[in-house]
Amino acid sequence: MSIVISIIIPANNEARYIGQCLAALLDSDPVPGHALELIVVANGCTDNTVKVAGRYDMPARERGWMLKVLDLPEGSKIKALNMGDMTAIGRYRVYLDADVRVSPPLLGQIIAELSTNAPRYATGTPQIARPESRLTRAYARFWQRVPFNQGQAPGFGLFAVNTNGRARWAEFPDVIADDTFVRLLFAPSERAQVAASYIWPMVEGLGRLVRVRRRQDAGTSEIATRYPELLENEAKGRPDITALAKADPVGFAVYAFVAVMVRAGRPFAGTDWSRGR
Repeated sequence: MSIVISIIIPANNEARYIGQCLAALLDSDPVPGHALELIVVANGCTDNTVKVAGRYDMPARERGWMLKVLDLPEGSKIKALNMGDMTAIGRYRVYLDADVRVSPPLLGQIIAELSTNAPRYATGTPQIARPESRLTRAYARFWQRVPFNQGQAPGFGLFAVNTNGRARWAEFPDVIADDTFVRLLFAPSERAQVAASYIWPMVEGLGRLVRVRRRQDAGTSEIATRYPELLENEAKGRPDITALAKADPVGFAVYAFVAVMVRAGRPFAGTDWSRGR
């Protein structure tokens, strides 16, 4: 009997991106001995996300995969994740943002890492899609060099766990940074980053960069306050700001300006998870 891999994709007004996400998944290399189910959890959508996702039902069937499209009235990533988990039947769980595009070998490499009885967390190697604006390109270039993104298995946009790994938590708690929460449930020795890549887009423009950075900072602060014990699993080092700034003065200037704007603004309120496109 085939082992099922469940890929859970929360989607809030992602009609522009969900097709590319599903097409990339369906272009994945075969994973012998495994069947896949794609679970798109549309939540609070006012666009054609559900309709666009539904177009991939037949292509999924042609590969012998299952596609489930759930349509929740309320926009909530956490509720979408939990509903996806309730629906999923897979031994392995892959949690994927709707605007991410995986490379063909990624799923196979992740499953190879998860094929153990020990609790295991795995992700791919992120690549930032080329931003349209010069400002965002400069920010993205520097952002990729900060210690978190150079560390082991950052997992933003895509992470996966095996059965014993998923047993580390019950439902997803109502937090801003669900990806950070899950990653820190695992010690560095329990996390793996495979060589295969995935493409993750960064928001465009100063206002959106500030908004997303503010959300990221609020998410990190929330985890530290509510789950301080998890910080023991953080493997980040201290950045050598001087060296980073010398290597990329323009990128540093943009990155620093965004940070200043974040600190000058009002504190982030609520649990809005959108990336502010």
